[in-house]
Amino acid sequence: MSSTLFSPIELRGLNLPNRIVVSPMCQYCVENGVVGDWHRVHLGMLANSGAGLLIVEATAVTAQGRISPGCVGLYNDETEAGFASVLKTVRAVGRAHLGIQLGHAGRKGSTAAPWVGRGAVAKADGGWDVVGPSPIPFMADWLVPQQLDRAGMDDIRAAFVSAAQRAARLGFEFLELHSAHGYLLSSFVSPLSNRRGDDYGGSRENRMRFPLEVAAAVREVWPSDRPMSVRINGTDWVDGGWTPEDAVVYAAALKGLGVDIVTVSSGGIDPAQQVPVKPGYQVPIAAKVRTEAKIPTITVGMITAPRQAESIVAGGDADMVALARGMLFNPRWGLHAAAALGVQVDYPPQYQRATPETWPPAKDSIAG
Repeated sequence: MSSTLFSPIELRGLNLPNRIVVSPMCQYCVENGVVGDWHRVHLGMLANSGAGLLIVEATAVTAQGRISPGCVGLYNDETEAGFASVLKTVRAVGRAHLGIQLGHAGRKGSTAAPWVGRGAVAKADGGWDVVGPSPIPFMADWLVPQQLDRAGMDDIRAAFVSAAQRAARLGFEFLELHSAHGYLLSSFVSPLSNRRGDDYGGSRENRMRFPLEVAAAVREVWPSDRPMSVRINGTDWVDGGWTPEDAVVYAAALKGLGVDIVTVSSGGIDPAQQVPVKPGYQVPIAAKVRTEAKIPTITVGMITAPRQAESIVAGGDADMVALARGMLFNPRWGLHAAAALGVQVDYPPQYQRATPETWPPAKDSIAG
């Protein structure tokens, strides 16, 4: 059968064989921002998931921009060399095209890994001062961010540019900026976390100003034949916060700067959020952004079934679907989805004897 999910898509000079994306997923397990053996195996495995695009987890543009002391960075020669080594292996064994997500944690930085409890990490334990648009902590017992001044904003913008140049040297084919989930760029656009009284606070136009400055600066140095994305919040899920209508305006502005596609996510800006988590709960917002901002979208969140993913892209709600925890649970999700939808795809030759065509028991384990 024909499948829209498994049809190719072209973004600038990048031709992807299907519409499946491995979403960026933090692993919280490196030292000094340098990827190593865990990522060599983790990314190598996901590069054979059957997805057309694999995006490396949120990668900090400064050491202060990490979410946790165990998070990945791309801000000096050591972190770049770590990526070069890992990517050499991933490219040798994997089939997916490779992208990277660059971000800055802002006021949600210097926190512990999820399995430790996500609380603030003190300086004595390897933590650091955090920054944000306003001195408003994410939670009462988290660190109070230092309000960024113009010099600090300039330094962070320059750090994004430098990290993008390193990513280009490393041969990443796709670049995404993280402007969602309450991290630095997201915290600027939301009125819940941005209470500034200058040109970077107040109106929606002002709140978008710094993230748009960063996006413009990165697009200028990112190679013109490689696509660029921004992950945005479709809503904060809090009364008085960022809305889907805001997301449309933001996406349209990003498109005007040369951004090729946006990933529409949500939440993470305020612990008071009321998120109606259910299968595909963010899809309607991605569809709204796609239609009204007239920009391609990637949708993400509780997408687990192949026919669900197929209906999203075939119905025009999004151009691509991204899976996170679904890929952790089933690192061959893309290959299994092809089987469930009756699409023949190329398996790595080492795995070809386990395809549904050559090993009938495989059919019994495929769910649509």
